[in-house]
Amino acid sequence: MSTANAATARRAADIVAQEPAARKRRPIKSFYPTWFFLPAIVLYVVFFVIPSFSSFYFSLTRWSLFDAQFIGFENFVQFFRDPQLYTSFIHTLIYAALTSGSKVILGFFLALLLTSPILGRGYLRAVIFFPVLLSTIGVGIMFKSLLDPFHGMVNAVLGFFGLPQPGWFTDPNLALYTIAGVDIWKGVGIATLIFMAGIVAIPNEYFEAARIDGASSWKTIRLITIPLSKGATATVIILSLIGGLRSFDIIWATTGGGPGFTSDVLASVIYKQYQAGFYGLSTAGNVVLFLLVTVIMVPLSYFLNRKPVEL
Repeated sequence: MSTANAATARRAADIVAQEPAARKRRPIKSFYPTWFFLPAIVLYVVFFVIPSFSSFYFSLTRWSLFDAQFIGFENFVQFFRDPQLYTSFIHTLIYAALTSGSKVILGFFLALLLTSPILGRGYLRAVIFFPVLLSTIGVGIMFKSLLDPFHGMVNAVLGFFGLPQPGWFTDPNLALYTIAGVDIWKGVGIATLIFMAGIVAIPNEYFEAARIDGASSWKTIRLITIPLSKGATATVIILSLIGGLRSFDIIWATTGGGPGFTSDVLASVIYKQYQAGFYGLSTAGNVVLFLLVTVIMVPLSYFLNRKPVEL
């Protein structure tokens, strides 16, 4: 090879070696002009940022539709003196833990079932997911009718077999747990769907290697499926826990916080204050609920996503 050809080859090799670094340094040009994002930004600011900051201000006032009087932290002091607050706070934590924990456990095992080669898998997937599509208020009204202690179908069937007929929504010891059961029935479908997406994304080579090694089904689930579904698990925990802490519509449609205040949660107490015309007080309650969700979810989200998956 001549000296000129050798020099040319070296230059070509240098260009090829430098090309990836040059590509990394080259800024990526957006497919859309920047001003295309302005409508979304405007909507976000108008419908989220401004109302959020306004709620913090109005929580420090005594306000109506026509005027607002600044009173400092008086609304918060009065809110925490409310005798319903402590019980509703405990109910909120119990309800959120029960519904989110059940959705995670049931959703995971239903996803395992519905990703395995079973008969009628498509039909079962549709049955599990169907309640998610229903109106929450409609579900509440339906179960209120089905679980009516005197004329409901469920108690009629129980009575036919000589079994106890509890007051599902009228017994103070059962009401909150019955509502949680209805919430789980309605929401487990979305948890199952997320887990199914996480499970089918696991490379099949891991399961083949486990079968070759003679691993049992439980060992495969414990050492492969659960660790590699960590992202789906974190998503389900976060979404279901936020939904449980903020839950209102299913509770209001079934018991309205009753009997008495035995199924009241923070959101229902806040709504009752709005109904009574205490707008500043209820806005302070919304701020308390926002801070509660933030205090719980931020560290939990960090904890769930801080460690990489190791096999």
